[in-house]
Amino acid sequence: MIRTILNIFNLSIKELKTLFYDKVMVLLVIYSFSFAIYIGGTQTSTELHNASIAFVDSDKTELSHRIIDAFYKPRFNTPEVISYDEVDKRMDSGYYTFIIMIPTDFEKDVLSGISPDILVNIDATRMTQAGIGSGYIQNIITQEVQTFLKGSYESSTNPKVVSRYKYNPNLTSMWFGSINEIINNIVMISILLSGAALVREREHGTIEHLLVMPLRAFEIMLSKIFSACLVILVCVTFSLLVVVEGVLQIPLSGSVPLFLLCTFLVLFATTSMGVFMGTIAQNMPQLGMIFILTILPLMLLSGSITPFESMPMILQNLMQLMPTSHFVDLSQSILFKGAGISIIWKKMLIIFVIGAVFFSLTLILFKRSLGMEN
Repeated sequence: MIRTILNIFNLSIKELKTLFYDKVMVLLVIYSFSFAIYIGGTQTSTELHNASIAFVDSDKTELSHRIIDAFYKPRFNTPEVISYDEVDKRMDSGYYTFIIMIPTDFEKDVLSGISPDILVNIDATRMTQAGIGSGYIQNIITQEVQTFLKGSYESSTNPKVVSRYKYNPNLTSMWFGSINEIINNIVMISILLSGAALVREREHGTIEHLLVMPLRAFEIMLSKIFSACLVILVCVTFSLLVVVEGVLQIPLSGSVPLFLLCTFLVLFATTSMGVFMGTIAQNMPQLGMIFILTILPLMLLSGSITPFESMPMILQNLMQLMPTSHFVDLSQSILFKGAGISIIWKKMLIIFVIGAVFFSLTLILFKRSLGMEN
């Protein structure tokens, strides 16, 4: 038992040294858990920020002023009031994304029960702002008109709906973008590290050195798994504490150690998949092809990019056999909802069982591979 532990420990040290000599792989790991997390968090933002907006106020009444004052930062820049003659020039130059034209007698028509039209000119070349901003503008104007009419047409006994958003009060998509990027990179890098470690041994001819030593197949396999797990756990800790909480200022409500424990469980499964691919592939190009064919479905169908509810039922059932699907749910429950082990233990058990199955199947194939090479 002690000899087995020492063998795994020494082989893991060898794997770590080999990894650190591979400068390209080291740079990939560093980038994946630093800059990639920041980019993934910021570029996926679907919020409206600092949209340029102007008004043509032909009414100049209390209601029109209330509507103009309702647009403020951070979603919109401070609105400017321009003349009708400036509309085409400003839109053509791209100076404003939105120009809202309030017609004459707007307030009078509203009080008379007539539904007046408000013309909203939108620069559709700015697709994200145009699509999201039009919805915001419609809601803001409608709300201001209803508030203005409240005393005359609404009864005070009408129920008032108060919406409270839990776990993400401001609906900031950056929160989930950064965490999803961490999840995807955990899966991607773990498969790549463990698979590349085995292929590297075969290409350099050092696998024969291991075969003549008093080592067992599962010791060699565990050393590649543990070394990859250690590197990724350190990188994930850095990403959460420095990039997510420090740089992006995203609050994490749950336990980081519990998340790392779940990460280790999923790494046990994904690194086994990596060794499986490394056993099949004879060289790095083959490993790259197998890796691409595997990682794309895992990332797209795990629930981090496409919600499970939007998938066909057959895909939902199929992806339940993958550890990444359960890991996405666990990660969001722990980091944002503050879920404890009493709530998520079933998911953790499922990930462990899936990992044990992957490990067993990979070990069988790995033994046969070593036997053929021997």
